[in-house]
Amino acid sequence: MNHTPPTEFAHPQGFLSLAKNIGIKDSTLDLTVIYSTVRARAAALFTRSRFPGAPVIVGRKHITNGFARALVINSKNANVAMGKQGIDNAMETCRIVGRELGINHRDVLPFSTGVIGRPLPMEKIRAGLRGIRDELKPDNLKLAAEAIMTTDKYPKYVSCRVGPAVIAGIAKGAGMIEPNMATMLVYVMTDAELPEASLRSMLKRVVDRTFNCMSIDTDTSTSDTVVLMANGLAGKVNLREFENGLLQVCEYLTREIARNGEGATKLIVVNVGGAKSQVQAKRVAKLVANSPLVKTAVYGSDPNWGRVIMAVGKSFDKSIEPGRVTIRFGGADVFRKGLPVACDLEALRHYLSQTEVSIGVDLGIGKASARVWGCDLTEGYIKENAYYTT
Repeated sequence: MNHTPPTEFAHPQGFLSLAKNIGIKDSTLDLTVIYSTVRARAAALFTRSRFPGAPVIVGRKHITNGFARALVINSKNANVAMGKQGIDNAMETCRIVGRELGINHRDVLPFSTGVIGRPLPMEKIRAGLRGIRDELKPDNLKLAAEAIMTTDKYPKYVSCRVGPAVIAGIAKGAGMIEPNMATMLVYVMTDAELPEASLRSMLKRVVDRTFNCMSIDTDTSTSDTVVLMANGLAGKVNLREFENGLLQVCEYLTREIARNGEGATKLIVVNVGGAKSQVQAKRVAKLVANSPLVKTAVYGSDPNWGRVIMAVGKSFDKSIEPGRVTIRFGGADVFRKGLPVACDLEALRHYLSQTEVSIGVDLGIGKASARVWGCDLTEGYIKENAYYTT
C-alpha cells in the first residue's frame, strides 16, 4: 500500500531517545527509551482487555500520580500472560531505567509488544539498558518509531506546531487491532505546558474520535496504550488550539495504522451520517468496517453494495428503516432511500481499485455522524497470522 511519510518532522524540546538492537528476535531495532529532561505531566489510556499485559498493570500504577519521565519499550516479545514473573520483569525494567537515568523508577512506564506467552529475555534487556544515559540523543524519534514495530511495514510518526510548542507522535500497530479504551502503542510528546486538570480528559476526547474509531481485525490487544507526555518547556498554549493539534496528530497516526494493517492493500474510510446519536453512527460504521464480506469485496474491487446493506442490517437496531437509508461508494449513490440506483459498474470497480476507499451510509433518521477507519482483508493477513510465532 502506498505510504508517503511526512515531509517535515519536528521534535519537542527536552525529549531525548535511543533505539537499538539487543537481539530479542532478529537484527532489527527492538529496544527504545524516550526520556524527558524534566519531569513531565502525563496521561495514558490503556486496553480494556481482561488479560492486560504486565507492562499495562505496572503502567497503570505508575501513571496515577499524573507524571512520567521515561518510556521504555521492547518489541518482538510481549510480556503478557506470564503471571508474577511478568510483573517482576516489568518492575525490574523500570528500576534499571530509573537507576541508569537517576530518576524515580515510578516515573518510568514500561511497554512490551510481540508474541504473547513468552518470558522476556531479561539478560538481553539488562545488558541493553546498561549505559543508556550516554546513548540518548535529541531528534531521534524517527528511529524510536522504527524500534517499536513488530509486523508493521514502515514506521509511523508525525508532528505539528501549536504556537511555541511542538506535538510529536509515534505509533505502532498492524494487527490485533480494535482499540477499546490495537497490537497498538502510541506515544505523544509535547513541550507545551498543559494544566493537570485537562490532560487526561483532553486525551480521552481525542482518542475516542481517532484510535477508538479504527479497526483492522476486531481484536482488542492485551497491550494497547496511548500516552501523552507534556514537559512544559515551550510554555503555555491555547488549549483549544492544542486539542485541535493533538487531534490532527492522532488522526494521522490512526489512518496510518489502518492503512498499514497486516496484509492490507487499501485504507477503508466509513462515514455514517443521518444517525440519531453519535453512538449509533459509530456502531454502524464499525459494523461496516469490520465485516469480512465488506473488507474482501473492497479487496476485490467488487461493487457489491449488498455487503454494506448486510452490515448495517445486523445492527438489529429497530430505529433504522431501510426506506430511509442511502449508501454510496465515494461520491456515487448505489442505494438511495430503500431502492437500488442505476450506476456504472466499471466506474465503481475503478474507484474501488484505489488505495483509499470511502463508503458512505446515511441512515436518514437524525443529524449525528461518525467516521471509522479500517482496511481490506487479503490473503496476506492470513499468511501473517497463521505463522506468527514461527
